[in-house]
Amino acid sequence: MKKRYFFYLFLLAIIGIILYAFFIEPKRIVTRNYTVGNNDGQKPVKVIQISDIHIQEKYPAAQLEKIVTKVNNEKPDIILFTGDLFDNYALYGPAEEVTKALSRLSAPLGKYAVWGNHDYGGAAAHVYPEILGAADFQLLENSGTNVSLPNGKSLYIAGLDDSLLGNSSVNDALADRQSEYTILLSHEPDKADSALDQNVQLILSGHSHGGQVKLPFLTIKNVMAEKYFEGFYNLANDTTLYVNTGLGTTKIPARFRVPPEIAVFDIYI
Repeated sequence: MKKRYFFYLFLLAIIGIILYAFFIEPKRIVTRNYTVGNNDGQKPVKVIQISDIHIQEKYPAAQLEKIVTKVNNEKPDIILFTGDLFDNYALYGPAEEVTKALSRLSAPLGKYAVWGNHDYGGAAAHVYPEILGAADFQLLENSGTNVSLPNGKSLYIAGLDDSLLGNSSVNDALADRQSEYTILLSHEPDKADSALDQNVQLILSGHSHGGQVKLPFLTIKNVMAEKYFEGFYNLANDTTLYVNTGLGTTKIPARFRVPPEIAVFDIYI
């Protein structure tokens, strides 16, 4: 009887984990707040990073409303999107609904984005720039922009083309830099190694989903998210990398012990 009792408990636990992983955790959103740089009494620049939304039938455009509300409640100065808007645009791509939601994201110093590999695949390549442009995002494709800050300083935001399906170039992305502090956006985190001698202070990436489903003794890693996988990495030449675990899902519509995240950075420059 005891063996049967423990078997049923184990079975119920497995069923509970599966239900949680497929129906609860993917709809959660965790806001993580970080401080970057030295606080010497100056006002920080509040930068929000969102990544890997992967709009699909199991994560519909309506879910964007929750994301928009949470982001706007933080009152960011700058919003950065590090790619993968749709999971497979050809199968599920309500462009107008997505555009309207993204346009409601508010940031007085601008909204910037880069390509992800899914933004090239699934017939998304021809609509991704249009959607971002209509939603007031500036798409950085091996390019950058100098952003004037209220404290009189400036910040350079650079973005790489996707490193899997595009043609990324760090040198081109940094060519117009006229600021002392640089944030580099790269969808794939392992590309960070190519920027370590370029005086880049902060690199923001996604792509990994943090493995999406985190089980004991098992870590699922994506191509070009094998070396750098989740969270902060202190790299050479005072470069910091942050790998965002993303908001949506791909391959299977489940998350376990890797809840969707919005990353908020108070950056002291």
